Amino acid sequence: MIVGILFIVLIALLIGSIVYGRRLIRTEKTDAVFGNPSRALGGWHWIIAGVSTILLVWFYFSWDAARSYFPLAGNELCQVAKLNRAINPIRSAFPLDDRLLSGTKLLQRDYAQITSLEKQLAQIDFNDADRVELQSIISAMRDALAAQSNPQMSEPSLAGRFDDIAVRIRQLTIDMSTDGYPGAVDEAENAKAQAQPAWGETSVELPPLSRTERGRVFDAASRMLVEISDDFVAIRNDGATITAQLEAIKTRYKNFQSTDNNDAQRKQLLKQIDRIYKRIDDGRIFPPQMTYTVEQALIALDHEQKRLQGSLRYINALAMPGGEILAGNRACSEQGSGRWLPKPSDTLRTFVRLADPDVGYKGIPLLWYKMKPVSEMLGFLLPDWLADLIPGEYPRHDVAGNISNNFKGAVYNVVTGNYASPSLPIPTGHIWDSILRVLAGLFFGIILGVPLGLFMGLSRFAKGYFDPLIELYRPIPPLAWAPLVLTIFGIQDDGKIFLLFMVAFAIMVISARTGATGTQLSKIHAAHSLGASKKQIVWQVILPNSLPEILTGIRIAIGVCWGTLVAAEMLAGTTGIGFVENVARKQSDYEIIWMTILLLGLLGLMFDLVMRRIIHRSIPWRGKG
Repeated sequence: MIVGILFIVLIALLIGSIVYGRRLIRTEKTDAVFGNPSRALGGWHWIIAGVSTILLVWFYFSWDAARSYFPLAGNELCQVAKLNRAINPIRSAFPLDDRLLSGTKLLQRDYAQITSLEKQLAQIDFNDADRVELQSIISAMRDALAAQSNPQMSEPSLAGRFDDIAVRIRQLTIDMSTDGYPGAVDEAENAKAQAQPAWGETSVELPPLSRTERGRVFDAASRMLVEISDDFVAIRNDGATITAQLEAIKTRYKNFQSTDNNDAQRKQLLKQIDRIYKRIDDGRIFPPQMTYTVEQALIALDHEQKRLQGSLRYINALAMPGGEILAGNRACSEQGSGRWLPKPSDTLRTFVRLADPDVGYKGIPLLWYKMKPVSEMLGFLLPDWLADLIPGEYPRHDVAGNISNNFKGAVYNVVTGNYASPSLPIPTGHIWDSILRVLAGLFFGIILGVPLGLFMGLSRFAKGYFDPLIELYRPIPPLAWAPLVLTIFGIQDDGKIFLLFMVAFAIMVISARTGATGTQLSKIHAAHSLGASKKQIVWQVILPNSLPEILTGIRIAIGVCWGTLVAAEMLAGTTGIGFVENVARKQSDYEIIWMTILLLGLLGLMFDLVMRRIIHRSIPWRGKG
């Protein structure tokens, strides 16, 4: 119900945003000329339109909207899928979904391979007697194939068996069209069917028991068709004449002996003859006029089952795009986009479940907090060697086991965090670990890359010396570095942070260098003419002019760092969003995979929005001269 209401709200928002935007375009008056960046500011209605479009497409192609508006359609289509699965062994033999009879296709294939055998025989150096014998065997196989298409060669009872199949299918078609079929409802079976979880409530996508009257018709018909199909598949074109031909062929090629020294070629040729013989011996080619009644009965059944589906066909075609529902042995499943594209409601439910700190993923919450003593945080920041600077010796225990602490020992306890202190809430979890790694790698990339980039933009020496080093590793994909870096640093955070630093460093160097070299020469000359020093020119002219490029480089580096981090966490990690996705990938848990993808997108968007705000606040002169 909630999904259905949200779907209507999104449609209303999309239409309203488009109408408002078009009206604003007609009525808005501005002095800004085309090309002025201020013309692109604002436009929240278009943001709403874009987000609504994305969500509508997701709801639609994931079948979440269909599941909301037609909750019983999935169960009914499951019963239809059962019928199609039951009838498929018979249907596949006729040109209903294909243009050719299965017997026609088998003849085409086997005739082509027999012709290929004849060509091979002409190229192999057999003596005349062997060649004549092999040619005779191959010709006999062609005759045996042709004999299966001849009604005079088939058993007299064969046509009656097909007629019996056709009669049973026609009777089932009549029964399905009769009111009251398939009879009174079994209360026990109905209670069991109604007790099934609804569509999508469990890992079983579509519980198989019928919950509606229309579904009962298809379910009962599918059970009858299973028996009819088994009887149809058991029919073989194995009349006495055809069987005698095949036995004679088998005896001849089994007893064939070559007098020439061509054993390998002979064995290969006989192996191919045996392969074709076994296919002919299957007896799946029938005279087409014998099977015509079955084909007509199938067509009538097809029309009737489509009539019984009624509006269900339109629901399937319009509300469930990009796939269909197929029946398995124990349940039915969504295929196409409904299978690989998780439903928004399921994804949100998965996120809520994993966001519970008591559940998390692999024992670690997605994003929560833990109380951490202040002493541990200070102990992490303070180096242990500070205690070594205090005169005296560290405390030692006496013969009685007593320890007399002193000032040096007290300082050591402080720098190691070994003392009682209040605790503070500290963020923890997979999301927080990933954010920290990105921020750390980005931080080092900025503080080292920006100065070097500015230096390269101002110095011929720096540009010539460092440019080959930067350009040598910059084009290499981060994934190529990941195994080497993780091998050297291990699976701890320092290896991942170093890899992210390598990515951000190259981007920041190029951004800062481009900004420095793009400074207008007139501004530099003006600064010189006013008596500015080199330091003042760097800080007050070149750096402000480079800020747009630097901040844009940071935006780019954030996105690349997120992609690299996921790769690093997938290769070697025990926490982080990439680790979650990697484990879910191994378990084929598509909902969690999509949840991590959406999390990465939302986190990337959040960082990008922050950078947009920083850019807007820090360089208001951008694009204005």
